[in-house]
Amino acid sequence: MPTVPQLFQPRLRAHVSVTFHHIVEAARRIGPYIHRTPILTSAYFNDLFSAELFFKCEHLQRIGAFKARGACNAVMQLDAETARHGVITHSSGNHAQALAYAATLRSIPCTIVMPRTAPLIKKQAVMGYGAMVVECEPTLEDRERTMQAIAQQTGAHIVPPYNDERVIAGQGTAAMELLEDVANLDVIMAPVGGGGLMSGTAIAARAMVPNIDIIGAEPAEAADARISLETGVLQGPPQTMTIADGLRTALGDITFGILQETHVRIVTASEDSIREGLFRVMERMKQVVEPSATVTIGALMEQPDLVRGKRVGVIICGGNLDIRTLNR
Repeated sequence: MPTVPQLFQPRLRAHVSVTFHHIVEAARRIGPYIHRTPILTSAYFNDLFSAELFFKCEHLQRIGAFKARGACNAVMQLDAETARHGVITHSSGNHAQALAYAATLRSIPCTIVMPRTAPLIKKQAVMGYGAMVVECEPTLEDRERTMQAIAQQTGAHIVPPYNDERVIAGQGTAAMELLEDVANLDVIMAPVGGGGLMSGTAIAARAMVPNIDIIGAEPAEAADARISLETGVLQGPPQTMTIADGLRTALGDITFGILQETHVRIVTASEDSIREGLFRVMERMKQVVEPSATVTIGALMEQPDLVRGKRVGVIICGGNLDIRTLNR
């Protein structure tokens, strides 16, 4: 198992302000509004990888993904005057539903800027939580421009999907629960997109089990996090497509710094391995999950030596899958 340098401290450098204390406070703050999700085991996957795997089931979280944790933590910290003007973000995925859900808890307005090409089922899910959906062109520039214009007009508070200290602290509560519930883990794994979940996971893990091996997994077709950490240069958003569409985003400056500081290792998985992992989780564990959640399994299918003989915690990040697309 890789060891952490002797002088490493769980508190990060001053320019990265998220600490384990913030995760503990987030857990207290959001506890009434989220599920403490179960941990499942699978004899099949244990045999397949010659390891003991413990799956943290965030696909069973409210709104079907870990994103509820970060959004709730951010919204619950808003002062009354800020909250009165509502919240806004741009997202076509789980963060959209998470922020809409969090806004209902405080009975405040919520606006979600979504690309006009986003699936209707996602727009309906967001509106089901009472949020207003504003459509825009399917480019990052137009999403940002539309969001900023509405925020300036209405005074709505922007809640980013991952590059935000409050969001990162909220996401870290999933790993904290996992490490509280399962002792003596050698490895902890999570998917990497923008890095919010991975950053929170790494902070919690380094504080609770300092020498644990922290592994992030991302699609080989969208390997910006791996390249960023290998080169020390923050990469832009991937331009390629992947079945794990929730991971087609780049690290932010905050999450990049945290992953560097906490010595996270990034591995990748091919599209075929991600898809095969998805089917095997459904077939063998009877769990409906999304492709972004099985990039970890895909990576282990390609590199089983990463975990052979070890106790491994795996965060299943979400289950918002349009099952009607499976036949394609």
